[in-house]
Amino acid sequence: MKKSIIAAIAVLAILFCAGFMTVEAEAKSYRLNIATATTGGAYYPIGNAMAQIWSKNIEEVIRASAQSTAGTPQNVELMVNKEVQIAIGQNGICYYAFNGKGTYEGKPPYTDMRGMFTLYPNVMHWIARKDSDIKSVADFKGKKFVPGQVASATEVNSREMMEAYGLNYMKDQGDTNVTADYLGYNEAVDLIKNAQTDGAHIAGGVPTAAIIDVLSSGAGELIALEEDKITEICEKYPWYFPFTIPAGSYPNQEQDIKTVALSNILFTDAGQDEELIYLLTKATYEYHDDLVAAHKATAYTVLENSLNGMTVPLHPGAVKYLKEMGVDVPERLIVK
Repeated sequence: MKKSIIAAIAVLAILFCAGFMTVEAEAKSYRLNIATATTGGAYYPIGNAMAQIWSKNIEEVIRASAQSTAGTPQNVELMVNKEVQIAIGQNGICYYAFNGKGTYEGKPPYTDMRGMFTLYPNVMHWIARKDSDIKSVADFKGKKFVPGQVASATEVNSREMMEAYGLNYMKDQGDTNVTADYLGYNEAVDLIKNAQTDGAHIAGGVPTAAIIDVLSSGAGELIALEEDKITEICEKYPWYFPFTIPAGSYPNQEQDIKTVALSNILFTDAGQDEELIYLLTKATYEYHDDLVAAHKATAYTVLENSLNGMTVPLHPGAVKYLKEMGVDVPERLIVK
């Protein structure tokens, strides 16, 4: 009898422990790395703001941190290699990566990429050194120029837009007529200030810190794209759209500047938990004021703009939240 009672107690103890362990296993927690870009642009402060929002307001997120990178192409690589869980990226580069086209020609398509939502327009800022006599992108012929870091999204954008002006700085793509220095935003600004380059292209939300810096110094000025070139660029690369930087957006900027922009999106991998992506999406919109406090460009990050320029399928967790909030999610963005 005693043996039977002891055996029964032992079985109950095992069942209790098994149940306890099951509950423990179901209580998930997350440590998140968010891939951004250089610290002189908009990606990094926005990524850092989201990291703080998620860490403070989502119980399951133990830690989230922003990681400075060379931009979208590196962010895609980090995501493919499972080194980050969330990333910010330009929609055009994400389209290339997902479909194995453009700069990703010959590489395996990253078909596990999933969008979360659109953040804000990434505006193409063209800066000329004030004493360089450059009034148009066409005037960079025979000049020194900073297109961005090597293989960064900004550098790819520079290539695509300069093509419309018959300009090329890539030695592996034929004769060159522009001399390129491949540097980040802050380094580009330093070169302009020190008269060591004639200009630069910087992509970012309005306002972007590096642009504020160079225009405040009086060393550089914004130059506009011509209407016909805007049309040509947008027709060849349809993820671009016309954009006007309003006068007064930056120090010493007295006139509207016509240029192009594209959408920045938040993206992840298909393997991330649906509940996690749901919670991250929900918290970002619920604490939108904290996001705007970090960077004014995210005033655009509202539900009515959530899918503007989205070029890859959405993660189910994002679909769930957006539909709950009444967003009309197109069938083309839903993975069956």
